[in-house]
Amino acid sequence: MGDFWVFGYGSLIWRPGFAHVETQRARLHGYRRSLCVYSFVHRGTRQRPGLVLGLDRGGSCVGLAFRVPGELRDEVIAYLRERELVTNVYLERTLKIRLDGGRTVEAVAYIVDRQHEQYAGGLDAAHAAAVVRGAVGQSGNNEDYVISTLEHLEALGISDHWLEDVARRVAPL
Repeated sequence: MGDFWVFGYGSLIWRPGFAHVETQRARLHGYRRSLCVYSFVHRGTRQRPGLVLGLDRGGSCVGLAFRVPGELRDEVIAYLRERELVTNVYLERTLKIRLDGGRTVEAVAYIVDRQHEQYAGGLDAAHAAAVVRGAVGQSGNNEDYVISTLEHLEALGISDHWLEDVARRVAPL
């Protein structure tokens, strides 16, 4: 099999964790970046959940596309499944994305399962910030996750006004 693409919209942007030979900005239509997943492991606990990003239906999302050599397919997919499917709140899908140059390719992406108990739904920025503040999990505190994601998006010139609003409420400047 040939090379394949992986779409990153959150922590995969700043910490992909897998070998790739090319990175491009890309847009996924039909899904938006959202703090819509209660985190029971990485950024919170079952007793004190945090929030992490998911791709939820509606709108579009600008992120990064990573081109992976075909010979690494099994290794990279196994890594992504171990990372993204810890509690099975995400569904692995192959979706069409548009690369910055206008070319459309298919990419592996992880979308939120709206039927899963960890699906938080469409929270407003104030409610999302209240959940994020003070939550800590195996990968660290939730505030750092939100701020780091936003900093990396901004460094790439990617705007996410809702996430910016949440971040301002979590860590006022």
